[in-house]
Amino acid sequence: MTTAALLLAAGQSRRFGPRDKLLAPLDGRTVIEGAMAPLLGAQVQHRLAVVSSEAVAVIASTAGFEVVMVPTDMPQSHSLFAGIEHLAKADAARALIALGDMPFLQATDIDALLGLAGDDTACTERDGTPLPPAVFPRRIWPALTALSGDRGAGSLLPNIPAQRRLALPAARLRDVDLPADLALPR
Repeated sequence: MTTAALLLAAGQSRRFGPRDKLLAPLDGRTVIEGAMAPLLGAQVQHRLAVVSSEAVAVIASTAGFEVVMVPTDMPQSHSLFAGIEHLAKADAARALIALGDMPFLQATDIDALLGLAGDDTACTERDGTPLPPAVFPRRIWPALTALSGDRGAGSLLPNIPAQRRLALPAARLRDVDLPADLALPR
């Protein structure tokens, strides 16, 4: 089964402060490089990053991701729509949707999630709460492209049954929203 990894990395980093959180240093690399690493090591055949920053686009492209640029002032659903519409032209049977500000995941987490999904949906969870990354088979993509505003795929995650949720340690499912998040224990 052909799997495409869709990395959403077009946010505005409003809570982080004046600099782009995806370019912030973390353990000898940038946050975006940390988020890309498990996707590079996982069993995916196509990698696409939706970005709004030229600097992030260069990093993603250099790492082997195909890049789709979107304007910075668009709602979250626009990035998801742009990515899914781009993948619809490819021969992928499912999309693994990951976030550019989640640099603590591991390739083994991604592979376990893909294995759990099979040809259906799956997501990660922390303390019973469904979270990204998540896997969506092609038949679900119309629901993803129908989302609007600042609602991403997260609005569909509560519909994923408990048996298709991969429980992971909280430290690996954290995202980076504030500069202080970079200093939290791992």
